Amino acid sequence: MSPAQHTLSATGRASHTLLAAGEASEHRTLIITLFAVFVAATLVITVWAGRQTKDAADFYAGGRQFTGFQNGLAVSGDYMSAASFLGIAGAIALFGYDGFLYSIGFLVAWLVALLLVAEPLRNSGRYTMGDVLAYRMRQRPVRTAAGTSTIVVSIFYLLAQMAGAGVLVSLLLGITSDGGKIGIVALVGVLMIVYVTIGGMKGTTWVQMVKAVLLIIGALLLTFLVLLKFDFNISDLLGRAADNSGKGSAFLEPGLKYGATGTTKLDFLSLGIALVLGTAGLPHILIRFYTVPTAKAARKSVIWAIGLIGAFYLMTLALGFGAAALIKPDEIIASNKAGNTAAPLLALHLGGVDSNWGAVLLATISAVAFATILAVVAGLTLASSSSFAHDIYANVIKKGQATEKQEIGAARWATVGIGAVSIVLGALARDLNVAGLVALAFAVAASANLPTILYSLFWKRFTTTGALWSIYGGLVTAVGLVLFSPVVSGKPTSMFPGVDFHWFPLENPGLISIPVGFLLGVVGTLLSKETPDPDKYAELEVRSLTGTGAH
Repeated sequence: MSPAQHTLSATGRASHTLLAAGEASEHRTLIITLFAVFVAATLVITVWAGRQTKDAADFYAGGRQFTGFQNGLAVSGDYMSAASFLGIAGAIALFGYDGFLYSIGFLVAWLVALLLVAEPLRNSGRYTMGDVLAYRMRQRPVRTAAGTSTIVVSIFYLLAQMAGAGVLVSLLLGITSDGGKIGIVALVGVLMIVYVTIGGMKGTTWVQMVKAVLLIIGALLLTFLVLLKFDFNISDLLGRAADNSGKGSAFLEPGLKYGATGTTKLDFLSLGIALVLGTAGLPHILIRFYTVPTAKAARKSVIWAIGLIGAFYLMTLALGFGAAALIKPDEIIASNKAGNTAAPLLALHLGGVDSNWGAVLLATISAVAFATILAVVAGLTLASSSSFAHDIYANVIKKGQATEKQEIGAARWATVGIGAVSIVLGALARDLNVAGLVALAFAVAASANLPTILYSLFWKRFTTTGALWSIYGGLVTAVGLVLFSPVVSGKPTSMFPGVDFHWFPLENPGLISIPVGFLLGVVGTLLSKETPDPDKYAELEVRSLTGTGAH
């Protein structure tokens, strides 16, 4: 963020925020009605799905009844989060070309998931990542590690969604107090607990499918209106965005955010590695592959997801550069320091700031963004509560003796606990850019989960010790570096801007923590005295490649 942006006075920020809130508040009844309609509709879906949830397979994997297309739609709904819609649009609006790097990284990551993980994982596991690791390792320590990692990654990702929800609803309802914003974060947390505890995977999947359709339609509408505004001349759009940004041609070139110094260049490299490798280790994406009946359907669902997500990320160009062209950067920053409100403000400006049409468009796009947040938090909470119940409670605490009813009960209680933690942390992270927060979750997933998944599937010599070193080492390194990075302290945009205890210069730890995760898996394996069972590996290899014996 430039010094000019930082020098925007507190008074200016307040007046801009009140202006945006005032524009929305005149039509608050419409906004609240749209939100209420969506929440009510999704709760009806959740209750309907909950009545069809009879056993653990229904709760964790939706009974494995979804087609490749349905699951592809749900995967894209799970993946196109508040980071994609709010965070990337904001990053492009403020940093131009460098902001679009998020879109490229998020999309390219799917190739890793498709080529290396989707099909073998579907064939090898049952409900969670821990199932794959435990197939040829010692059950209890590996499941404990997998469960811990899943919960930590999910909570990092949940932070971004909670922060997005707080920003969005505050803008619409004219809430400027910190207490009000924290109340909104708490409301989202309560809703996500309800979705998961009642609907399980079936309810969550249907909500994600509905939300994916709404988000794509909303993004299409905004893209069409932005292009219409510039007579479908993309060159004019980019030229106006560069002029309006105050940065000139530099806005359309690399280096505005990630190129001023050697540190920011390293930060870009770190971000890129985390985004590309992170998707294949995200727990809430991995469990989606278990909801289809066959490996072929898992592969098909990823192909559908790539198409839908690719089209959406192309549209983020129009959203971000459209916001940069039509709204002054000071106004975007005034509404939210990290730029998370760029897309809703774009809707308001496209419809007309003082017009009913502008208010309707703002309310509609914001309701879609809110739908996005609710669907993604439900998927994340389900992934972490499932891992706790299935890996830690059923197989570690109960040593495989838990009944399905007890296991599902544990998952529901875990949902409440994870929801509570997410509310507290989300309240602290409300002023951070949601795309940046999600990138941290990607870094943690790529550091702790991806090495162990790949080594388990493809390395015959891999041992339990290697798996534990990789998961815990990658996890501790990634989270530790984040805690002592500018994300948490030392900058005006940090989680705790008033203190400075950061010594790690990069905002994303992936450049260090991902190689550490891979390296520790090798070192732990080579130093351990275990002798892996070659028959177990041969069995896993056949199963992962052919689907023989898969659930």
